[in-house]
Amino acid sequence: MNDEALIQRIGALVEEEHALERALAQDPEGTPEADTRLRQLEVALDQCWDLLRQRRARRNAGVDPEEASARPADIVERYQQ
Repeated sequence: MNDEALIQRIGALVEEEHALERALAQDPEGTPEADTRLRQLEVALDQCWDLLRQRRARRNAGVDPEEASARPADIVERYQQ
């Protein structure tokens, strides 16, 4: 996935996340499915941002950004913000 496709994917995930957050604000009880999906979106966003950062770092270092790969959820979720 190239940078532009990755940025578009991030945008789509953010839109879905915001729509779900608005829905949950209207109905704080929500559903277990909504909570699960929100968590999935957060993880997917973390993975996409991590991959984009890897690609940019590789490019800046003069290394092929295509060799970057998405890290597993359990790795990106342990990063400190």
